[in-house]
Amino acid sequence: MYLSETKKVWLGGKGANVYLEPSMANRHGIIAGATGTGKTVTLKVLAEDFCDMGVPVFLADIKGDLTGMCKAGEETKHIRRSIDTMNIGNFEYRSYPVRFWDVYGKMGLPVRTTVSDMGPELISRLLGLNDTQSGIMRIVFRIADDEGLLLLDLKDLRSMLQYVGDNANEYKLEYGNISAQSVGAILRTLLTLEDEGGEIFFGERALDLRDWIDWDEEGRGVMNILECQQLFQHPLLYATFLLWMLSELYELLPEAGDLEKPKLAFFFDEAHLLFDEAPKALVDKVEQVARLIRSKGVSVWFITQNPSDIPENVLGQIGNRVQHALRAYTPKEQKALRAAASSFRTNTAFDTEEALQSLGTGEALVSVLDEDGIPTIVERVGILPPHSSMKAVDNADVEKIVASDALFEKYATVEDRESAYEILTKQIEERAKAEEKEEKKEEKEKEKKKTTAKSTRKKKSAFEKVFDSAANTIGREFGKKLVRGFLDILK
Repeated sequence: MYLSETKKVWLGGKGANVYLEPSMANRHGIIAGATGTGKTVTLKVLAEDFCDMGVPVFLADIKGDLTGMCKAGEETKHIRRSIDTMNIGNFEYRSYPVRFWDVYGKMGLPVRTTVSDMGPELISRLLGLNDTQSGIMRIVFRIADDEGLLLLDLKDLRSMLQYVGDNANEYKLEYGNISAQSVGAILRTLLTLEDEGGEIFFGERALDLRDWIDWDEEGRGVMNILECQQLFQHPLLYATFLLWMLSELYELLPEAGDLEKPKLAFFFDEAHLLFDEAPKALVDKVEQVARLIRSKGVSVWFITQNPSDIPENVLGQIGNRVQHALRAYTPKEQKALRAAASSFRTNTAFDTEEALQSLGTGEALVSVLDEDGIPTIVERVGILPPHSSMKAVDNADVEKIVASDALFEKYATVEDRESAYEILTKQIEERAKAEEKEEKKEEKEKEKKKTTAKSTRKKKSAFEKVFDSAANTIGREFGKKLVRGFLDILK
């Protein structure tokens, strides 16, 4: 809830009010807590706050429970109790401007990029290629550029790899050695990405991330919700999307320095999926973005069960913390609890470690950066209720919103321009036809020679045949007499 009087975001109350400084939001944040403690409510309240401030938002919807933000909320006893307890005046339920996206194109506008936009470095790191294989990938991209062959989708990349492998000797002197074994290994790694849906993600029309930075008629930032229920079940494709998006976003946005409010806010629900068994390339990119993208005016929020799910290099970049209840039954959980408690500035009014285990649903320990960038003393508060619906909307409603979106015509239709696959396939077909034509020509020449040889042999007349037969008979009789005469002489 954006308070115009204070120019701050009111996060929670009941006992003490906590406000987030918009100018400090790009120091990033974390929302942590056990399952069912209220993390999703906090996420929605913050996303609504940014939207009301005119800050466009991106949300990765892992569980499918964020779609309700397109509809106004409804009165419940829990929400009414929060409104009354925290003395919230003029509270109203309202909907928010939402734009749905989906890599698979089923429950949102399609999200695509091209192989060329991804580039050889990111693709190599994503696929875990070794130095030799990465070098070949760079050669393949260079040859494609030099020969004017577009690399748009995975079939373009596969065709280009096969083409370069088949013609390795021709490129050896100019580009270096191209091992057939290495090409084969790269082609095998592509199979995993293809099986997870890479053929859907790579193609045109490619997403222009500037379309995420948009506003409605009231000046509220558009909420871009990425449908991830199916996507996160395919970790390599999910990592591919995130790696491309973070890299593209970092290159797209100019340096902005310290702003009064962020240009863009990102929320990554189930953030452990960004790091658990993720390709090293993705982990490195997330760490880089957490360190550097602050200066570009982007606020990144990680939502997870325990702060220990986030690598220390990333956690060290986070200045705003909302910690819901934690459970600590095992020694490992107790250690994580102590670590979470020690990350806050102590409040003498309560024991932080004990409070973390006694928080009710919707309650949290909160510490944010003040206007000087100093972490505030931790406060125990109740999180404000969201204005939008907590219920997921029907698929039919999502489809209607997608079909009526101003960007539907731009992204709904799949484009398939002539690129490396089509050109190389055409060359192969033409070569095969030429070879077939040459073979037929050679066969024709052979047949012609045989026919000519037969025709040069002179046919004998009937008289010549009789003469030859008589001559042969006389010759045989003469031979017999000659032999008998020779034997008589010997006797």
